[in-house]
Order: sequence, then C-alpha cells, then structure tokens
Amino acid sequence: MKNIFLNNRGIALITVILIVSILVAVAIELNRSTRAAIYDAANLSDGIKLTYIAKSGFYGAAAILANSNNNYVTLLDNWAQTEILSAQSTTLFTDGYFVATVEDEAGKIPLNNLINGNQYNPAIKDILTRLLSQPEFGLDEMTVNVIVDSIKDWIDADNEVTGYGAETSYYTSLDPPYEAKNAPLDCIEELLMVKGITNEIFTGTKEKPALAQYVTADSDGVININTAPKMVLRALSPDITVELADKMDEYRRKEGNDLSSPQWYRQVPGMVGVTIKPELITVKSNYFKIISVGKMKNMEQSLSGVVKRSGQKSVQIINWRQD
Repeated sequence: MKNIFLNNRGIALITVILIVSILVAVAIELNRSTRAAIYDAANLSDGIKLTYIAKSGFYGAAAILANSNNNYVTLLDNWAQTEILSAQSTTLFTDGYFVATVEDEAGKIPLNNLINGNQYNPAIKDILTRLLSQPEFGLDEMTVNVIVDSIKDWIDADNEVTGYGAETSYYTSLDPPYEAKNAPLDCIEELLMVKGITNEIFTGTKEKPALAQYVTADSDGVININTAPKMVLRALSPDITVELADKMDEYRRKEGNDLSSPQWYRQVPGMVGVTIKPELITVKSNYFKIISVGKMKNMEQSLSGVVKRSGQKSVQIINWRQD
C-alpha cells in the first residue's frame, strides 16, 4: 500500500509540473501576442501619423505654388525655398516633421515631345542625346543610341523598330513578357520598362546622376532655362561647356538680374557666340513635382506627386504616389 501511495504522489507531482509548465507556456505566448498586438497598433498609429505629416508637407508646398503665380518662374521664387517650410514643420507636430522639396518639371527634357507623329523631333532628340552623352553618366555611344531609339519606339504609335530601339517583338521575348506601350508616357517610372534603361541609369548611384532627375513626362514641351538643372543647360547646345553652365547658373541666381526673357543667357560672359533654338526654351512653368517625406522617431513615409498650376491661385494634382 505504501508503494502505491508513493507512486500516486509521484504521478500527482509530475501532473502538477506538467500543468504548471503548460500554464507558463500559455502565459508567455499570451504575453508575447499581447505585446505584438500593442506594437502593431502603435506602428499602425505611427504610420497613419507619418502619412498625414507627409501630406501636410505636400499640401503646404502646393499652397506656396498656388500663391506664386508670376509671369515667369525662377529659382529665387518662394516655391524653390521649401527648406523654410520644412523647418517650420518642427513646430507644427509634437513628435515628427516633414521635409518637402519642389522640382520644376518644365526645367527638364520633355520626353513625350521626342516625336512628331511617328518621327523624331530632331531638336529634342539632340538634347536628350547630349544629356546622356555627358561623362557623368559614363555611357558609351552605342548605349546612348539604344536608349534614345528605344524611348522613341516606346512612345510612337507604330511597331516599326527605330535603329537600335525595340518594339513589342523584343519585349514579348522577356520574362515576364509585355508589349511596347506605343503611346505617350504617363509617368517617368515607365522608363524602367524601356530597353537599355537599367535601374542604375534611372535612379543613379553615389557616383552617377539619375536620369529621372533630368527628364519628364509632364510638360508643355519647352524647357524653362531659368530652372533647368545644369546638366540640362549643357544639353541645350553643343557649345555650352561645364564652365558656361556654371556661369549661367550663377547669373540666374543673382538678385536683380532680369530673367523675364529666355534670351538672358546672352548676357552671361562667354555666351555671346552660343545659340539656343528659341522654340526650345521658355521662362514659364506650369508643372511641378512635389516630394514630401514625413519623419518620426526612426520611421519615414515618402509621397510625391506632379501638380499643374493654373489660374485663380489653384493647382491640380496630375499624379500621386505614396512609397
């Protein structure tokens, strides 16, 4: 009887230990899942806050654009000084801020104007070719020709291959296969689908510039010489060197210089003998890209969009992207 009693006590002890072990495991899992739910809720809440912080930067920049509708656009205008707006955002939010920037799309090369009908627009082709041929991109002549011809084939309406370009027959051989668009670009990111344009060329690296910074799908078809990046200035004419582009940039940033006519470039020292086709340049802009990044703790939320400025102090959102 005594052995039976001892055996029962042993079984009871083991049972208690097993029950306690199970209860401990359940408690740990419940604690873990509860903490995970709390963290998920906090992250969701922070994500929502970040989105609205970023949106605040976007709409703040849009308001500046709507209220600076001058007869001509320069890099001295309020829209180009968004670091002031960004600095003020630290006082608007208790635990976050935004960094907003504005780019003038009219200062970039209008890719949808690369063609007239199904044929090249020679002037835009020359500008694009000169841009890609600049040593900063590090591209050889063949690669430049492939990219330019392929962009033309992507946006023209036919399926005839241009030079080193590509049409549907090429793209359907890829994995996954797709067809050439044969229509104007809706957004600049479409270039990543075009033959010859790698992610490195499109977005750039620490050593090389990003093609996306110098071309646009949203434009009136002419280039604002007042706001064009210096690499675009160099592409406007084969006679504009790095040094002359620097002088042009210095001239247009100096207070008091008259930038109301695109012919101001002739006032720049060394530019007297340089000719830029007048039908290619302007001093007006209607399309702008706004980039706003909301920042909070160790998190970021980025959004961007292109807006079109119209009369009556208003802007229209053309496209919108949230990363």
